[in-house]
Amino acid sequence: MYNVVNMSSSEYEITLEKLAYGGDAMGRLSDGRAVFVPFGLPGETVLVRLIQEKQNFARGEVTEILETSSDRITPKCKHFTRCGGCHYQHLPYEKQLQAKTEILRDQLQRIGRIENPPVQPMVASPLEWNYRNHVQFHLTRDGKLGFINSNRDAAFPIEECHLPEPAIDQFWRELTFESRMDIERISLRSGADEDLMLILESETDETPELEIETDISVIHLYEDHPVVIAGQDHLFMDILGRGFRVSAPSFFQVNTGMAEKMIEHLLANLPDSQSANLLDVYCGVGLFSKFFAPKYGKVVGVESSESAGEDFAFNLDEFDNVELYEGKSGEILPALAPQISQPVHVIVDPPRAGIDKRALDAILDLQPEIIAYVSCDPATLARDAARIIQKGWHLKNVTPFDLFPQTYHIESISIFEYK
Repeated sequence: MYNVVNMSSSEYEITLEKLAYGGDAMGRLSDGRAVFVPFGLPGETVLVRLIQEKQNFARGEVTEILETSSDRITPKCKHFTRCGGCHYQHLPYEKQLQAKTEILRDQLQRIGRIENPPVQPMVASPLEWNYRNHVQFHLTRDGKLGFINSNRDAAFPIEECHLPEPAIDQFWRELTFESRMDIERISLRSGADEDLMLILESETDETPELEIETDISVIHLYEDHPVVIAGQDHLFMDILGRGFRVSAPSFFQVNTGMAEKMIEHLLANLPDSQSANLLDVYCGVGLFSKFFAPKYGKVVGVESSESAGEDFAFNLDEFDNVELYEGKSGEILPALAPQISQPVHVIVDPPRAGIDKRALDAILDLQPEIIAYVSCDPATLARDAARIIQKGWHLKNVTPFDLFPQTYHIESISIFEYK
C-alpha cells in the first residue's frame, strides 16, 4: 500500500496520506506505524528522518520532497516552517477549510464513536490574513520581539507576521527592549477604533521601567494582577454594534469577524424564549450572554476568571435578568443547577480541556432542551459529545468556524437537542 524504503538507520521514503489534528501530515512505515511530520501535504512522497519513535507511532521531519502535491503553494511568510504559529501557509485557503472540516469529522468518529456526524461545511473567515486582534510575542536574549520556534525550545526574532490586525502590525515593529529584561511574554491587543493595549507579563511583581512615546495603554501583568503603567486597564471591543469591555487578563475571541459569525449562528439555532432560562457556562466577559439577555427570561453566567467576571458585570449591567456566579464550573454547577427552573437552554464554551466532568454531569442532570457547545478542540469535543449523546441528547449539527486561518486550530459549535 505504501512504498517504504529504508534509506538509512533513521531515514525513510514514505507517501503522506492525510493531515492530522495538530498540523502534521501522516504516512505509515513498513511495520504499519503511523509517522507524523510537519509541513507535509497528502499525496506527497517525502524522505523522512525519524526524531521520535513510540510503540504505535513515530514523529519525523521531512528532509526532502521527492514528489510534490499539486496543492502546494508558496508560503506568504519568510518564517514559515521555522515559526510554530502557522501550519498551513503552503495550502490554499479553500483546501485548508476542507482539510479542517474532515479532521473534525474524523475526531468525532474515532474518539466520539459517532457514526456519520452531521458536520457542516466550515464557515470561512472574512480575512485569511491580518485577522488577529491579540498577538503574543516572546523576547529574544538581545531584546528583539520574536516567536517560539516550531521545535518549541527557543524564541527567535521575527521580521514579519501576516496574522495581526493592521493596527498591531504597524505598531509591533516600533517596540524595542533592553536585552535580558525580566519579561516572560509581551501581548498586543487591538480594540474598537484601533485602540491598542500593550501587556507585559512577568514572573515577578516588579514593574518594568519603560519609556512610552505613544498614546496606548500599557499594563504589567503578574499572576493575572494588572498594574497600569499608562492609559487604562481595559479596552473596548465592538461586536455586531455592541460594546464589550475587556480587561488585560480577560480572554476574548481573537478573530472579531468570526466572533460575529458565531453569535449569528447561535442566535439562529437557539429560539427566543422569554419563558426559558439560559445557562452560560464559561461565560467570559459576556460575549454570548449580552446578545441573549433580551431573549430569555433569565440568564445565568458561570465564570472562573475574576477579571472576566468583573467585565461580565460591566457588560451586562443594563439587564435586570442576569446573574453571575464566579468560580470553577465543576464546583459551582452541582449546587447551582437544582436552583435553575425549567425549561433550560445551555451555552457552554470551555477551554481546550473540554467541560469539567462534574460540570457536565450537573448540566445533563438539568435536562436542558438545547445544549450549544462552543469548542476549540475537536478531541475533547468528541469525548464530551459521546457522553451527551449517551445520556439522551441528539446531535443536530456541528458547524466549524475558521477563527484561525493558516493554523490547525478548529473552532466549532455543536447543537444538541434533548430527545
